[in-house]
Formats: sequence, C-alpha cells, structure tokens
Amino acid sequence: MGQIVIRKIDAAVIEALRRRAAACGTSMEEQARRALTKAVGLDREAAARRLTEIRHKIGRLEGPSIVDDLRRDRGRDEG
Repeated sequence: MGQIVIRKIDAAVIEALRRRAAACGTSMEEQARRALTKAVGLDREAAARRLTEIRHKIGRLEGPSIVDDLRRDRGRDEG
C-alpha cells in the first residue's frame, strides 16, 4: 500500500477527525483512510450497490457457476 503526507490541514478538519475516531473507537488515520476511500467512490457500500446494479442488467448467466465447479472438485477428492 502507498503512503501520502498531507500538509496544511485546517485545525477544524483535524478536530472533526479526532471526534469521529473517538466516537467510532478507531484511529484518526483510519478515519482519514475511510474518508478518502469514500471521496473517490471506492467504499464497500457503493461498490456493492454498483455490483448489484450490474448483476440486474446482465441477469443470470447460463451454465455452471464456480460454486458448481468447486463442489464437483470436492467430490472428486472425497471418492
């Protein structure tokens, strides 16, 4: 993972991060990571919504799924 240094952050922003971190029981660094992730559109909830929308557009794919393949392989090893 990469690292960045952000200079000249307003004191009010730092204090808001500090309060949010305390309320969530996390570090300020974790809160900053979450805020940045959400700001660029990569938060889990948004990604899950996008995947659901895509699944609805595509519909169910025909043929065996990866789960079917895994089950078949497990059966092969057991017998």
